[in-house]
Amino acid sequence: MTRLNLVLLLAVLASSLYLVSVQYESRRLFSDLDKAHSAAHRIEADNERLQVEKRAQATPLRVEKLAKEQLQMRTVTPAITHYVTYSAESSSVAGSGDSASGRGSGTAGRIQ
Repeated sequence: MTRLNLVLLLAVLASSLYLVSVQYESRRLFSDLDKAHSAAHRIEADNERLQVEKRAQATPLRVEKLAKEQLQMRTVTPAITHYVTYSAESSSVAGSGDSASGRGSGTAGRIQ
């Protein structure tokens, strides 16, 4: 009878140690999961902030301002616009094989 009690006592001790280790592992995994959720939330917030910054950088007024200041561009006005028309007759006469001449388009082009 004492042997049976001793075996049962060892079984209870082993199962209790196993239970403690499983609970510890469970808490550790839950902690890791919570950290991962926090990191995901932080990344989502950063992504939203970057999207807002991207939209703010691409506003038409800002693009126009940068084009004027850094690229020295100016808005198109009729005073600085030259209209050129292409006809089929003049393109066949000028046809020296120049692909950049715009032959055959038949539309009015705008050169600034």
